[in-house]
Amino acid sequence: MTSTTDLHDFLRTRRSIRRFKPDPVPDSVINDILTTATFAPSAHNRQPWRFVVLTDTTIKQHLSESMALEFQRDLERDGLPPEKIQAQIKRSKERITSAPLAVLLCLDMSEMDTYPDEKRQHAERTMAVQSVSAAGLQLLFAAHAEGLGGVWACWPLFAQGVIQDSLELPETWEPQGMFFVGYPDEAPDARKRKPIKEITLFR
Repeated sequence: MTSTTDLHDFLRTRRSIRRFKPDPVPDSVINDILTTATFAPSAHNRQPWRFVVLTDTTIKQHLSESMALEFQRDLERDGLPPEKIQAQIKRSKERITSAPLAVLLCLDMSEMDTYPDEKRQHAERTMAVQSVSAAGLQLLFAAHAEGLGGVWACWPLFAQGVIQDSLELPETWEPQGMFFVGYPDEAPDARKRKPIKEITLFR
């Protein structure tokens, strides 16, 4: 039986992995990872997370090209020089196309509660976003348990419409983040964490 110490060590050894071996992730492993992700807590147990699994090279390439156009427009508005824009776009496209597995994490508000006032409705949406985020973290830990590495990218938030159109998603599926997953081709050291005493109040 796994000890508590072993479990803490396991959780603390997860890393953000950005370079992967070309080996595909088996369908059975993908299914196990997604199933484990769905055991995350959610507001009212509505489970507002939705997953889009991307393994097809052509689809990933199409998505990367579509997102690159939106990304370029944003960077041009930011006033970046052309060479920096192209470098960032190239890195973004390679991130999508080089990972054996990409999972788009979406939010679906259609089954959440609705309120007549803006304050409670805003709180309801925040609860749903928190629920989806919990599933995302659970997905990363499930991948870690399978010997896989992964990294969480939040930039789909900047191109939600483009992604919805490119992947022909249901209109209620709102892209929130994208996970790039595969067998690690790097072993980064842990980054320094802030001391508990600096980020915690005990009352």
